[in-house]
Amino acid sequence: MEISEKLLKFKFHISIAVAFSLAIGSLIYVAPRFLDVLAYFWPLLLSTALFLVAVIVFNKATPLATEAPCEMAGEVLLDFVACPPEVLQHPAGESSKSEDAQPEAADERSKSEENM
Repeated sequence: MEISEKLLKFKFHISIAVAFSLAIGSLIYVAPRFLDVLAYFWPLLLSTALFLVAVIVFNKATPLATEAPCEMAGEVLLDFVACPPEVLQHPAGESSKSEDAQPEAADERSKSEENM
């Protein structure tokens, strides 16, 4: 009687273990063999391996640059955009409103730069 009472106590656990074992057994029986899967996917596996070898070879052949050459071009462009020429050259005798307003804008820029 003791053993049957203990078995009834673990009835749920035993049924889960049996179901899990049957599921694993049926998967092993029904699933295709490993060589069949390998035979089906060998082109994909081969191309992936060749791609990884090419990446490694190119990485060894061309080391990474410490400083990108395009950084200087970006700095020159930013300097050109951020600092327009102070004085516009117009033909003699011609004056424009932008020329009159430009020294005021330059003074405001210099004041704002000093405050920073």
